Amino acid sequence: MRVRRIAGQMHRKAPQRERVAAYRLGLSAESRAATYLLAKGYRIAARRWKSSVGEIDIIARRGRLLAFVEVKARERFEDAAECFTARQQRRVAAAAAAWLADHPEDAGCDIRFDAVLVTPGRLPRHIPGAFEPEI
Repeated sequence: MRVRRIAGQMHRKAPQRERVAAYRLGLSAESRAATYLLAKGYRIAARRWKSSVGEIDIIARRGRLLAFVEVKARERFEDAAECFTARQQRRVAAAAAAWLADHPEDAGCDIRFDAVLVTPGRLPRHIPGAFEPEI
């Protein structure tokens, strides 16, 4: 890890290759999750949808259901499941509200907040209704 000096203090900066590796891992996990959801009969409306209040990894539809999906990739399912903080849930809920404001045609859809946990060498694990955001 590189160290740089700022105003007499030592700060550690993550090497660029670690950031690139983490970014690629995230893209791979999201691709695996999207493929898994497609196999379950969902249609992908958007991936990595960004708004000023947050990002949603996957927005998927099945019938009248609109699922806002958070994807977590870790070595073990248990570790991935523990990564959903209350702050993150609020961010996803705020981004979902922004999606609905931008897409009024989805106002009549049933809304759900799901998670897909991704681990190496195993099928992703889909958790419908993984959380109910506090609004």
